[in-house]
Amino acid sequence: MKIFIWRHSKLFSSWSMFDEPHVYQDNYLQAEIVVLANSESEALDLIRNEKRWNVEELRRITPRVLPLDQPAVVSQAIQY
Repeated sequence: MKIFIWRHSKLFSSWSMFDEPHVYQDNYLQAEIVVLANSESEALDLIRNEKRWNVEELRRITPRVLPLDQPAVVSQAIQY
């Protein structure tokens, strides 16, 4: 098993960033989803059950992948 973390920030997005991913259906400033799964494809399948997440847009972002067999800092979030 692994932990998959997708995080997207629209904090500095502007009209010049037309190809910016939009990973969540509602308007957001920062979005993060963390999934425990055996593979990235299994994680994305689980996310499909969460209706507001846009899986095709999440595919455009490389998730942070944490194996469960070694210590690691799982998440940090700082917003100014």
